[in-house]
Amino acid sequence: MTSQPSNKLSVKEKIGYGLGDTASNFVFHIVNAFLITYFTDVMGLDPLAVGTLYLVARIWDAISDPLMGGLADRTKTRFGRYRPYLLWIAIPYGLIGYLTFLGPDLDPTGKLIFAYVTYIALMTVYTAINVPYSAMMGTITSDPEERTSLSKFRFAGAFSAQVIIGLALFPMLYKFGGRDNPDAWRVAMGVFAAMATVLFLYTFATTRERITPPKEERSHFGKDVAFLAQNRPLVVMLVVAFITLTFSGLRWGITYPYLKYIANYSSDTYMLGLDRISIFYSTAPIALLIGILMTQPLKKRFGKRNGLIGMTMLNAFSVIAFYFVPASNFEAVFWLNIFSAFVAGPMPVLVWAIYTDVVDYGEWKFGRRITALTFSIAMFVQKVGLAIGGSMVGILLAYYGYVANEVQSETSANGILLMFSVFPGVLTILSGVALFWYPLTDKQVDEIAEELEARRRAS
Repeated sequence: MTSQPSNKLSVKEKIGYGLGDTASNFVFHIVNAFLITYFTDVMGLDPLAVGTLYLVARIWDAISDPLMGGLADRTKTRFGRYRPYLLWIAIPYGLIGYLTFLGPDLDPTGKLIFAYVTYIALMTVYTAINVPYSAMMGTITSDPEERTSLSKFRFAGAFSAQVIIGLALFPMLYKFGGRDNPDAWRVAMGVFAAMATVLFLYTFATTRERITPPKEERSHFGKDVAFLAQNRPLVVMLVVAFITLTFSGLRWGITYPYLKYIANYSSDTYMLGLDRISIFYSTAPIALLIGILMTQPLKKRFGKRNGLIGMTMLNAFSVIAFYFVPASNFEAVFWLNIFSAFVAGPMPVLVWAIYTDVVDYGEWKFGRRITALTFSIAMFVQKVGLAIGGSMVGILLAYYGYVANEVQSETSANGILLMFSVFPGVLTILSGVALFWYPLTDKQVDEIAEELEARRRAS
């Protein structure tokens, strides 16, 4: 492995990198949180058909990740291996994100076909830009501390996007026709898609890749996959990723139906000119951002692994607690959601920092640095989890007898509540248990990083 000296990163570059996840989430978070209900309540599609669509699109999304990772690892340009994809895909990402919420006036079959085409296209361009973006964290710096810092900026960017969406999305929808009006969604998504494109281009302009493979190292997809299969820390994190993202797909997709049908939150202003749904969606990411500040002291006190286990378990029990809190009590729901989000704040930062650790471990153990393929396989597993969790929303809504834009039956209402609380809570507990098998301590990670740096200087 050869590289330039591993310098500390500037705040500008960290902010630039973090804004890439802001760009990604301006489209992707809206898709995760609202697309299923958009399909059922705005476009009028059948919940079971939507669940099937979600599964098909997300499985394709997952399959394309390792392919994209292999392609990115073999890309060679004057801008680096991964960074140029931000330049090439920024505009297609914004455009197709907008088209996904176009909501054309077609018959039910035409609407479903349009939904399949646009959603699968969106997942394709998301993969094409997000796999290289994620892999960049392993090539911007070789310093484990700087990577953790970079990971914090990344998720600060992601959570910032979620705050902005929470504050702006529903006010825009109400202004341009209401939350069930296709025209309102077109306007809102036009705004967010344009911002996503601009910010991805800014990330491209403000970041640099510094870690490069040696000239004599040649990639071989089959051999690389075989090496990754022997990387025990990676295998454990893939199991955790699958369970965690199944939780996320289920909970993201069912939150809006919970707020709309179980809590019965209307468009009426509650405080500061915002309705209850906007307050719920905008304050949770703020709590997540504050939770990020816990990452460094948590890491120093307990280490990445143990800190992640603790926060995962706290998050699990707080999610299950929603089953016992009356949804009509907005204040209780609000504060429980704040706590749940706060303890979840350090979790993604620690997870993505750990992924860079397992890349180092693989290079140290097997003599090969397989950055993009590692991240793409991690994203493959995550997206399989998202596919299953998200499709469960549509399938279970149909099973429990959900009817769009109507008062829900007792069976349907209880099903929505279980999907919002108990089911995802149990999944999170399983994720925390799986982390006990992760073998690397922070001390071992630091020793590996030092040895790798010595090898690079000697090469």
